[in-house]
Amino acid sequence: MIYYHNPRCRKSREGLTFLKDRNIQPEIREYLKERLTHHELRSILEKLDMRPDELMRKNETIYKTEIKGKKLNDDQLIIKMIEHPKLIERPILEREGRATIGRPAENFMSIMD
Repeated sequence: MIYYHNPRCRKSREGLTFLKDRNIQPEIREYLKERLTHHELRSILEKLDMRPDELMRKNETIYKTEIKGKKLNDDQLIIKMIEHPKLIERPILEREGRATIGRPAENFMSIMD
């Protein structure tokens, strides 16, 4: 089980607390420090059943300046998320071939069965 975490993000910290309060101890991956590969991000998207544009944080400045209004394909969007990991919505919990976004943190329970 992998928790894609940004310790500076309140929602990400809350999600981790939610898991720890339930004695769930995932492997923590600080994806801003240890960037995702193209293959890893594509795999996460498949597990989330999402397209790249659905996983992007659209309020980020980099989104507004480099992506909004441009016709970029999925691979180009994935490259942008790898180059600028702040664009990736968080937190994400990946477990046994499934993944979910912890907004709200209760979403994590959907992959615990």
